[in-house]
Amino acid sequence: MKTLIIYNPAAGSVKDRDTIGEKLQRLSGAQICVTEKEGDATRFAEDAIQNRQDLVVAAGGDGTLNEVINGIARFADRIQIGLVPLGTGNDFARTLALPNSIEDCISILEIGKTRAIDLVRVTSDQVRYFVNVSAGGFSGTVNEKLTPEIKKTWGPLAYLRSAAAALPELRSYRTTVVLDDDPPLEADLYNAIIANGRFVAGGTEVAPEAQTDDGLLDLILVLQKPMSEIALVIAQMLAGKHLGSDAIVFRRAKKILVSSNPGMWFNVDGELVGNEPALFEALPRALRFVVPA
Repeated sequence: MKTLIIYNPAAGSVKDRDTIGEKLQRLSGAQICVTEKEGDATRFAEDAIQNRQDLVVAAGGDGTLNEVINGIARFADRIQIGLVPLGTGNDFARTLALPNSIEDCISILEIGKTRAIDLVRVTSDQVRYFVNVSAGGFSGTVNEKLTPEIKKTWGPLAYLRSAAAALPELRSYRTTVVLDDDPPLEADLYNAIIANGRFVAGGTEVAPEAQTDDGLLDLILVLQKPMSEIALVIAQMLAGKHLGSDAIVFRRAKKILVSSNPGMWFNVDGELVGNEPALFEALPRALRFVVPA
C-alpha cells in the first residue's frame, strides 16, 4: 500500500517534532511530508491523489485534517484516509475513538480496517468540505480569538480562554434556516451549529446524537435568551445535556441553508469561511476512514 503521512509539527500537542517524526516513520513504507505553512497539507493531499497513493494520513490537529480532507474531497473514492491526532482539541479523533498514543495509531493504520464516513460540503463565499463540525455566529467570533499562541500557551483550555475574550462581543443574528425542502424556520439566535461529528472545543459533546455515517446533519441552534438562561445552556452543553433545553432548537436534515442578518462567519473544523448565506450538504459515506478494529 502506497502511504503518505502529512505531518504538521506546529500542531498543538507537539513538543519534540523530531521524536514524533521518528515515531511516524515506523509505519512501514510510508512517505512523510512536513507542513511549514497554511495550505501545505491541502497541496500534499492533492499530490497524493495525482501520485495514486492508497492512503493519506493526517498527523496533526483538526485543522490539518480539514486541509487534507479539502485536498482529496473531489476524488475521495480513490484513496483511504487515516489520522494520528496531534492537535489541541483532536475532536474528530474522539468521535472515531482513536487513541492518543502515536504507536497505537500506527498499529491501527497497519491493520487497515476502514469505515465509510459522511463528508459535508459547505457553499458560501467559497466551497469547502469538512467531517466534524461547523459553527456560525458566536463560535465564529471565538475562532477569531483562538490564535496559535493561545493554543500553545493554554492547551485544552484555549477554547474557554477565547470564549471568555469573545463574550463582550456576543450579539444575536436574525436567521432563516431551510431544512431540505421544508418551510423556512426563522429565529433570533446566538449560534448555529451544523454537526457530522459529536465533539468540539477539546471534548465538548455539542452534538451528542450525531452519527458520522447516517447521511444526515445535526443542527443545533442556540436561541437569543436572557444571559441567565444562556449560562445554564453553556453548563448543559459542557455536560452534553443541552438538546432538551428551551433555548435550543435541534433538527436533522440532509441539506441545510442558513442566512442571517448580520451575516455569520462560520468556522469549518476550525477554519473560517464566509459571512454570506451558507448551504450545507451531507455527502453520504463518501470517505473511507481507517478506524480501530
